[in-house]
Parts: sequence; structure tokens; C-alpha cells
Amino acid sequence: NMKIILAFLFVAPLALSASADKDYSSFDSAASPETKSRFAMLDDVRILANGLLQLGHGLKDFVHKTKGQMNDIFQKLYIFDRSFYELSLQTSEIKEEEEQLRQTTARLQINNEEIKNLSQEMNSKIEDLIQNKIQLQEKVWGLEDKVTKLAIIQPSVQETKEISSLKAFVEQQDNHIKQLLRIVEDQHVQLDRQHNQIMELEDKLNHIELQELAENSFAEEQTEPEAISFPVRNATAVTYQSDGAAPDCTALYNRGVRSSGVYTIKPNGSESFDVYCEMKFGGSWTVIQNRVDGSLDFNQTWDTYTSGFGDLNEEFWLGLNKTHSITKQGDYILRIELQDWKDNKRYIDYAFRLGGPETDYTLQLSRVSGSIPNALPEQTELRFSTADHDTDIINDFNCPENYLGGWWHSECEETNLNGKYVTPRSKGRLDRRKGLYWKPKKGRYYLLKSTKIMIHPTDLKSFD
Repeated sequence: NMKIILAFLFVAPLALSASADKDYSSFDSAASPETKSRFAMLDDVRILANGLLQLGHGLKDFVHKTKGQMNDIFQKLYIFDRSFYELSLQTSEIKEEEEQLRQTTARLQINNEEIKNLSQEMNSKIEDLIQNKIQLQEKVWGLEDKVTKLAIIQPSVQETKEISSLKAFVEQQDNHIKQLLRIVEDQHVQLDRQHNQIMELEDKLNHIELQELAENSFAEEQTEPEAISFPVRNATAVTYQSDGAAPDCTALYNRGVRSSGVYTIKPNGSESFDVYCEMKFGGSWTVIQNRVDGSLDFNQTWDTYTSGFGDLNEEFWLGLNKTHSITKQGDYILRIELQDWKDNKRYIDYAFRLGGPETDYTLQLSRVSGSIPNALPEQTELRFSTADHDTDIINDFNCPENYLGGWWHSECEETNLNGKYVTPRSKGRLDRRKGLYWKPKKGRYYLLKSTKIMIHPTDLKSFD
């Protein structure tokens, strides 16, 4: 070890010095023929001793450097432990805030239910009061007739008192009804406020949950397994023909059709064409996009996106022209259903407007509900564009060409449900940005396994 080496280095010079002295004394006593060779050996020994001393100094410097490096490593380990501890504290604080938000949401929902019940009771009382008012009004009309007659014939004192008491009672009932109406109006205002607060809290909860997820995965909470379905490819699906021209899938449902499949519809003022109708939620939805396995390339031209492409029983895009012919018949809801690679499912609903070809099929959205944070700009006119038809090139950057697939782009954000189908094995950053992702404005990329976009009228019985 190091101590033995240092001891050797300390003793070796002493031994060499003693040997040199001995050789020198013997030189003085008697001069022999081997004197020159002994001096040569002594010089070799001294050179060796100097070499050993230099080696010892080198080892000593190496030990000092090693100790310094060890101290640096220990210092970095200490900083890492402290950072990990602080991160754990921040995670605990986030979880506590999430629990507080959950509790607040639960209380608001309970208050909302109580206010709704109170409002229903007050509405019932108001209806009773209105009926009483009608009856009293009839009595007043009868009294007015009597008063008209009494104008000719002098009424008795008793009849005069009866008339005065009835008028006072009617005025009292009118005032009571007015007070109840004001209370009901206040209750409606409070209900609206409670509803807005609940929506804000739900958005906060969704945002906190998504921050705690690993990359490319939605939270397992707040899923809707019964409400959201992602059917696999159906090789035995059949195209159904309905009797008469139905304007959309909802009209078919109202006629008694209850099986999901491909049907022929004919919107008002348009030619007939086939669509996939999905029967669920007590109604029927017209599917305008479906992606399940990446078997279909969605990097298509403008003309193809306008007319539609794919197999309605598998992956497909219905077509902008066909979708516009349906939605111009009235107000529709746009529903987007997403599924990640861990089979977690989420959805989001929008009230929307879709322009015609003269506007490049401009889309305008307004969120209604959902279980995932919004990733599409609201109240903004979004023009549909493809690589060969991009009218809004931003800073010489073609969104469809660089992100692949036609979509309603806005400042080249990464959310593009018509992008390249990417599996979790893909590691390249550039390839991932061109993939099938849901990307909130303040969040990470969420890699998707399947997507579905559907529409139905806001009034499900509008096309009987």
C-alpha cells in the first residue's frame, strides 16, 4: 500500500548514503584497481534513488488529485439528493392542491344540486301561484261586473267591505308572485355561476392530472369506457340502404335504425353518398374520420381531402365537401375521441361552424365539454390546408408539408389528428413531431393509438 511505498522511499536514500560513505572510507584506506568501477556503481544507485524519489512524488500528487475528484463527486451527490428531496416536496404540494380542488368541486356539485332542487320547488310554487292568480283574476272580473252594476245601484256597507278586502288580497298575491320571480332570477344567476366554477375546476383538475402523466400517456382517471368506443376493423360490415332519402344518420336513427354501419344519406341540396353511422348515447353519430392501426396514409392532396378517401369500414376521411353538405343543414356538435397506447380513452366536444370551399372550409370551435384539456384554438377561424394547398404559410414554413397530413393548422401547432401514424418505438424527435399527437398549448406531446371524429345535430330530433 501507499504507506509501505513511502517508507521504502524514505529508507532507500539512507541506505545508499551509508553505502557511499563506506565505499569512500575504503578508498582512503587502500587504493585498489577496482576503485573506478565502485564509483560507477555508486552513481547508478544514486540515479535509481532519484528516480524512486520522483516516482514517490508523482504518486503523492496522484493521491491528492484522486482525493479532490472524490470530494467533487461527493459534492455532486449531495446536490442531487437535495434536488430530489425538493422535487418530492413539490410533488406532494401538487397532490395536496389537486385533492383540495377535488373537494371543492364535490362541494360545488352538491350545492348545485341543492340549488337545482330549490329552483324546482320554487318553480312549482310559482305555477301554483299563477293558477291562483288566474282564479283571482276571474273573481276580480266578476267583481268588476258587480261594481259596474253597483254604480247604478248604491251598494251596501257589507258589499263595499268585501270588495275592498278582495282587492287587498289580490294586490298582496301580486306582490308575492313578483318577489318569487325575483328570487327565481337570482337562483338562475347563481346556478350559472356555479356551473362556470365547476367547469373551471374540471379544467384545472384535468391540467394537473396531465402534468403528472408519463410522456405519451393519458391519465387513467376520468375515463368514460361506456361512452367512448373504438371499434376494431370490421371485415364483415355491410352497407345498408334506407327507404327514402335521409339527410344524416340522426334521421335514420329516428326512423328506427339501431345498428352501426355504412348507410346512404342525401343532405338537403346535395347528392347522395355513403357514410358510417355509429349508434350510441341514445342517438346516431356521423363519423367523418377514423384511425385505428395506421393502415391508411393520410398524407394526401387537397382534392383527395375534399372528396374523401379510405374504407368506411376501416380507416377513412369522409371528405370536406360531404361534411360541409351535412353541417350546413343546422347546428352540429363535433366530438373527438382519443385513445393512447395504454388504452386510456378521452374525449372532447365542440360547438362548431364549418365554412364552404370558398373559405377553404374554415373551422370555428367553442368547447362544450370533455375529459381532456383543449388543444385547438377557440373562436378563431382555422383554414384547412394541405402540402399542395397552404394559403397561410407562416414565416416561409409550410405546416402540412413539415407536419404531414391535411388539417386546420394554427401557427403550426403540433396537434394534427391526420398526421403520420407513429408507434411508441419511434425515437426520432423530428419523426415524433410529424406523428399522430394531441398537444395542449401548455403541455407535452401525447402519442395516440386511435382517433375518431364524429358529428351530430344539437337537436337530435331535428330531422324526423
